[in-house]
Amino acid sequence: MALVRREQWPSGRTLRLSAAAGIGLFVVPAVLIAVAKDSIDDSTRLVLFSLVPIFAVVLNPHLGTSSSVQQRGSLAASLVAVTGTLFVFPLELPQTIATAFAFAGILAATASVAAANCVAARIASEPPAPSMLSFATVVTGSSALVLGALGALTEHHLPSATLVDPWLALDLLALALLFWLMRRMTAVRMTTRFIIAPLLANLIGLAFLRPGVQTRGWLGLTLIAMGSGWLLLAPEDEPERTGSSLSIHQP
Repeated sequence: MALVRREQWPSGRTLRLSAAAGIGLFVVPAVLIAVAKDSIDDSTRLVLFSLVPIFAVVLNPHLGTSSSVQQRGSLAASLVAVTGTLFVFPLELPQTIATAFAFAGILAATASVAAANCVAARIASEPPAPSMLSFATVVTGSSALVLGALGALTEHHLPSATLVDPWLALDLLALALLFWLMRRMTAVRMTTRFIIAPLLANLIGLAFLRPGVQTRGWLGLTLIAMGSGWLLLAPEDEPERTGSSLSIHQP
């Protein structure tokens, strides 16, 4: 579609950053999750990925747009949401060296997603921004090439139609929505998907299955809703002159 419409393609530094954003968003977490899957259970991985908004809050002043505004209380709201996630999902701390490395690998994956999200949002929204179609092509194309090369080196079966994901259409729709939102939301707000998704999954499960939920679970869901709601709806402060939330102001 980008070729047919003769879209303007990213070039130079923008092209390199776009490719790096694709690798950080898709390749790094996919590889690290695959390596750690036998040592880290799904609940622990979900809890660790709820840290993505915290990494985004810290990294966005350095990697995000130069005119980026900071949301009031965004770090506190992220911590509240993570606390709620811990109330709902059990976190299994590492007991062996192997699980410790896997734990660290998933943490690295969350940091990679947050950093790439900040960079991608900057490219998509800061002028002169490339067309969204060509930008999405570079981001997803770079990750597809790298993952394809890794798959060719590690997988030994021949491709067939049975390997096509039946959820492919929904995945493509989710990708389209992701890139469409990059120009309309801050990087921190974009990362709330990692805490809203488990919240919605639990609410849907409660509505249809009606299981018994302890007070701890209700408290956790409430904290997740409060934290993610604040990140999405909170007012924004004016940009800091230093451009960094870690700067030390001298009297």
